[in-house]
Amino acid sequence: MELDRILKALGEPMRLKIYQALLERKHCVRSLSKKFGISESAISQHLKIMREAGLVYGEKYGYHMHYLPDQGAIDFLAEQVEQMRRASLQVDREQKACQCEYRGRKV
Repeated sequence: MELDRILKALGEPMRLKIYQALLERKHCVRSLSKKFGISESAISQHLKIMREAGLVYGEKYGYHMHYLPDQGAIDFLAEQVEQMRRASLQVDREQKACQCEYRGRKV
């Protein structure tokens, strides 16, 4: 999984809303379309981007595909955020200036 691809997919406000709805329960394209008041084709395009990013997957029920969040993607995101949190805790916030390796060099 690629963090940048996941964050880019969730960075679009409507996709984030769709993803949050999928975290509550399974949805088909039609139910998401009615919930958010946008066309089924627009919902399908958003879901395609989220599928390609590894965020969601579909389960076929008769003629309809129901979408769910991929647990592996959620776990991956949680691990990445935790790594960032730990790194942030280690930053020396008392230091007045950066330790730039280019300081003092003539450019």
